[in-house]
Amino acid sequence: MEEIRFDDIEALQKHVSEEFGEFGEPIEITQEMVNQFADVTGDHQWIHIDVERCKKESPFGGPIVHGFFTLSLMPKLSQSLPQTYKTVGAKNAVNYGSDKLRFLSPVPVGSKVHARSRLVSVEAGKKGVRIEQEAAIHVVGSERPAVLYNMITMLQG
Repeated sequence: MEEIRFDDIEALQKHVSEEFGEFGEPIEITQEMVNQFADVTGDHQWIHIDVERCKKESPFGGPIVHGFFTLSLMPKLSQSLPQTYKTVGAKNAVNYGSDKLRFLSPVPVGSKVHARSRLVSVEAGKKGVRIEQEAAIHVVGSERPAVLYNMITMLQG
């Protein structure tokens, strides 16, 4: 795997792409996980946690995962993403924000999800090197992403 120093803007920019990389390993989302997320966030909307009501009333035929819960799996999903390069030399990597977040399709509870990503941009700034990546989280077997997220990370030396 190619190692690129975090502040080698030109070398990093060579990896900017319109194409997503390969999918990483899937994670199964259980009802217990969804219920725990509901407890932590206070979001107990029936469409996520009331299995019997969902079977009767939900247009999805069962409970669906909170969009923000699906998004919150991104750090774990990222751990298994295939990489063609690795940034080195940064003392700090800070979550700097997001330019885009879309919840495009439901994730039924019990589904497996996996992610893929692409490098969107790299630029030097006063606070460090700003890297923007677009991540797509899909239900395994679905062409349409459930979540699209442009995450911005600031690398500092």
